[in-house]
Parts: sequence; structure tokens; C-alpha cells
Amino acid sequence: MTSFASHRGHATMFRHDHLTLGLFFPIEAYSGAVPEMDVATQLATARLAEEKGFSALYFRDVPLNVPSFGDVGHIYDPWVFMGLVLGQTSRIALATGSIVSTLRHPLHLAKAAASIDRLSGQRLVLGLATGDRPSEFSAFRVPVDEKGERFREALAVLRRLWAEDDPTIATPRLDMREGDLLPKPLLRDIPVMVTGNSRQSLQWIAEHADGWLFYPQNLAQQAGLVRQWRAATPTFKPFAQSLYIDLAEDANEAPSPIFLGLRTGHRFLVGYLEQLRAIGVNHVGLNLKYGRRPAHEVVQELGEFVAPHFPALAGTGS
Repeated sequence: MTSFASHRGHATMFRHDHLTLGLFFPIEAYSGAVPEMDVATQLATARLAEEKGFSALYFRDVPLNVPSFGDVGHIYDPWVFMGLVLGQTSRIALATGSIVSTLRHPLHLAKAAASIDRLSGQRLVLGLATGDRPSEFSAFRVPVDEKGERFREALAVLRRLWAEDDPTIATPRLDMREGDLLPKPLLRDIPVMVTGNSRQSLQWIAEHADGWLFYPQNLAQQAGLVRQWRAATPTFKPFAQSLYIDLAEDANEAPSPIFLGLRTGHRFLVGYLEQLRAIGVNHVGLNLKYGRRPAHEVVQELGEFVAPHFPALAGTGS
């Protein structure tokens, strides 16, 4: 596997025994499925996050508005929107959480990711997923029962297209006998985080991924999963998770549960994140969808009172 010690995005987000913070787009609180997604406001808040020591901004791949799922993410195509954001920032990592590799052709995916790697100066950390909305698979005419196989195929093809010159590749979706992918990533590789299980075993993920992006669980469950991950990865590979938060105005407010997260004041949040760091979580991507306060105000408070405890790391060239 590639060493990503010199990769700016990876080095900004991850280090053994450290925890950093990221933010999911759309960086706003909203009810229902569709955010306001005012682009000027999103960019201003993204720049504030970089200034305040967050390590990553997350882009989601939601091909279709499926009402039963209740969330369309940041609406815009992730690669197009990322191209806009990379020009408005300079240091913060650009992470995908996550690209649906089963519904995108590996050649297109490889070229888009390599292009962002080059244009951003190695700030891309690529989260990949199988996708979880059956109606999208119907729309793309992709059999749902092929998700696991397509996921493995995509990751293997990406690695070869990035690393090799003029590769010959034959898979169910590729018959590549001549031609080459340009551009190549600067390291001839890009750090890839597998999202959830993606229909793979923990052992497969540990062998083929550069890290694991998981969902929030209670501390005991997450600690047990992190222990399994460390046992399967003798060399350091980061463990990251998402977390929805509703930051209360009262800094001392006790926690109460919300969907995949909690409502609380910033004092408890710092302690909770310290507990996650203690069990071996290396990064937490925060989602503000279910908040009650303006997101820019929340990011400002997080930047003053929470992020200094978990600052972005000094990525190479940052």
C-alpha cells in the first residue's frame, strides 16, 4: 500500500492517537430533504472552517432526490461543487463522504479524482460507498445484488488506472486494451476510505482500503469496532466517523439524543470527542443538518471552543 505521509489531505486529517474535525456540506441547519444551499454562504462558512482549524470539508454523492430518504445532501454534483470549493480554500482537506462507486463508471471516477488531486495540490481524501437507495439502482439499471462486486471492481480499477501507464484492464465494466488515464495523481495513488461495510468483510477493508469511515455508535460499540480495526491493520490506517450535532446556545447543556448524534453544549461536546479520541477514533465529520441555530454561528463557536482541542494537523506544504 502507498504511504501517504507526504499527501497533504491525509496528513492534515490523520495521525495515530490524534483526532481532527471535519464538516459535511451543506453546512447549514434545515428541515425536510432540500437545503437552502446558498452557495455564497456555504463558501464563506467553508473558509471560516479552514481558518478555525477544521481539517476537512465533506462532499456527498446523492444522484437523485428520493423523498423516502429525506435528504439530498448539497444538491450539486460532488466533483463540480468540489472544484468550486477548492478554489476558495487553500489548506483544508477535500473529503468525499461518499462517492457511490457502484453507479459511476470507474474510468470517469478515476479521472475526476485524479483531476481534483492535481488541481487541489493533493487535498483529496476519497471516501467510497456502495450506495443505499434502491430507486437509484433501478434508475441506473444496476442490479442491487451486484453492489459488493462492483465496489471491489471499482477500487481495483482505480488503483491500476492511477498507478500504471497504458494498462490493459478487463472487468465486467471495462475492456481497456489501449489508451491511458490522464492526469495521474501526484503520488500515483489517492487515499481511499471505505464507508461502512460496503458489503465487504472487515478483513477485506483492512487489506484494500487506506482507512475506514464508519457511522456513529455508542462508545462501547465503537470502541469494540476500533479494536477489531487495529488488530486487522498492523500499520496505521485511520478510523473516522460521522456525527450529527445540534449545538445548544447554553455551553453547559447536557446531552440529549438526535438522529445519529446528539444535542448538547460545547463543553460536553469537547469531553465526548475526547472520549472518542481515547478509544482510537482519528477523525469526526460533523453534520449540522438537525441544528436549531445558524450554521455560520455554530461553526464560529466550534472554532473558538472545540476545534482548538482537535486542530487540523500540519499537512505537507500547508
